[in-house]
Amino acid sequence: MYIVVNDMVDEPLYMQIRSQIIAGIARGDLTAGDALPSVRRLASDLGINLHTVNKAYAVLRDEGYIVVRGRAGAFIAGAQGANSSNEAADSQMDDVLRDLARPGAPGAARLMNFSNVLQLKRNARMGQKAPRQKTLKRKTLG
Repeated sequence: MYIVVNDMVDEPLYMQIRSQIIAGIARGDLTAGDALPSVRRLASDLGINLHTVNKAYAVLRDEGYIVVRGRAGAFIAGAQGANSSNEAADSQMDDVLRDLARPGAPGAARLMNFSNVLQLKRNARMGQKAPRQKTLKRKTLG
């Protein structure tokens, strides 16, 4: 797929990039899991500032078209994969919240569960699998 930007039109450059990637997805040129060029490489190829490409990728990510996986790069999001991982994370969050609401749960366990809820939310936003639950072991005084 080729991306071409034109600074002589009224549409901002990042929106031109966004529109062309969405068009590529619609045409089937880009499918779920396909890697996009790195921000630096695309900026260099197009002769534009890397922050412009970064903004285009951020908008695409926020709209759900791509998934950004840290240093691994940006990938076209899969509709089913994103939904199923979010459903799994939501299910785990429900379980943790039920445990938090349980009367008599010790404060340390509540704090650990709250931390797990935050991690699950972060993972769901990043399109990652939910981490395994850690169990808190208590020492009893003998």
